[in-house]
Amino acid sequence: MVQRKRLRHIHARSDLFEGLPDDMVISILCKLSSTARCPSDFINILITCKRLNRLGLHPLVLSKAGPETLAVRAKNWSHHAHRFLRQCINAGNTEASYILGMIRFYCLQDRLTGGSLMAKAAIKSHAPALYSLALIQFNGSGGSKAEMLQRAGAALCARAAFLGHIDALRELGHCLQDGYGVRQNVAEGRRLLVQANARELADVLRSFRPISFNPLTWQSLNQRGNGFVIGSPSDARKGIGCGLWSDFGCTSPEREVHPANRFLVGWFELRGGGPGHGLRLCSFSGCGRPEARIGEFRRCTGCGKVNYCSRGCQALDWKIRHRVECAPTEQWMDQEDSEEEPEEEDEEVQGENEEAW
Repeated sequence: MVQRKRLRHIHARSDLFEGLPDDMVISILCKLSSTARCPSDFINILITCKRLNRLGLHPLVLSKAGPETLAVRAKNWSHHAHRFLRQCINAGNTEASYILGMIRFYCLQDRLTGGSLMAKAAIKSHAPALYSLALIQFNGSGGSKAEMLQRAGAALCARAAFLGHIDALRELGHCLQDGYGVRQNVAEGRRLLVQANARELADVLRSFRPISFNPLTWQSLNQRGNGFVIGSPSDARKGIGCGLWSDFGCTSPEREVHPANRFLVGWFELRGGGPGHGLRLCSFSGCGRPEARIGEFRRCTGCGKVNYCSRGCQALDWKIRHRVECAPTEQWMDQEDSEEEPEEEDEEVQGENEEAW
């Protein structure tokens, strides 16, 4: 009797579901695909029944899929994962176009197709795609050193910065300070750097939940040394958090890494930690970009042991890790008479200077 009641209850629920119109189910699946926290949240729906599988692969649902829904792990990469991303791209999903473009350009070494996919996303004002294309132009990735296009890189950075991309805003600020790809304007470059710092701090404050963080209370904003630590009191005592690239002397939880960069990091970890053939990875652990040609990335002139694909990765890695490992400034002062001293930029990035291209 109990088993019969359960079966009747299951049939009643299935009948209610079957009574829902397709448009309503598609609307629900669109919301799910855009807010899923991992691919399995969406895949579990597709394998539930034939109807959900059919409606879940509707172009409207695939076009709304968010970056975390498309966050394929490198160890799970397969023909089926590639086909799913292609389906999303055909449905007009810019995130899928950017993620697959990064995978094909840097991991599969298909520069033409990868660059075209990123350009397709950039045309639709996808800020990370614009910034990645800017780095490709700055570094001459996939070509020779003579193919570095400074003005094109600066223009792409300006567009990404206008859309609110913090790394692009910082890169553009340094371009203006150094006259790299644009007419030199030190004051305007400094203003953009301060603006990037302010936006970064605002993003950090918005990322905290009201239950666990209240910026108006001293319990969450604790003075530590000459700055502040954003987090719980226990985290402040333990020193948990990473430095902002700012003049504000703040530390905060590390920024979330884009799924495309997470894929790159995992891909090269599975292959021995590097692309091979004398090429190097960006030393910032959250980037994952490899060199497309030998000597493409800049290296730290303080120690010469690390290299970066961009100013953004250099600044973040300096605040998180490298400032502890790099040669101290006093060592440079002692060697002033015997060898050329590395150039200093300003107090904000002192010690994190790199070779020019």
